[in-house]
Amino acid sequence: MKAIVIDEIYCKGCRLCIMNCHKDVYEISSVRNAKGYLMPTPARIDDCNLCLMCEMICPDMAITVKGDKDEK
Repeated sequence: MKAIVIDEIYCKGCRLCIMNCHKDVYEISSVRNAKGYLMPTPARIDDCNLCLMCEMICPDMAITVKGDKDEK
């Protein structure tokens, strides 16, 4: 089962995950974290191919992608 966890404590809403996702999994939500940043949300998690680009590109290491590549 795929899961994308965004740590609201560390996310600063830079949107790099949104801009660099080749499968358009993320979108910006109306939810703000404690620092006031708008949080990204994995709106289309079924489209995720578990490439881990979002996890690698996040400058604050706020994203964790879980799942098995075989379940595409």
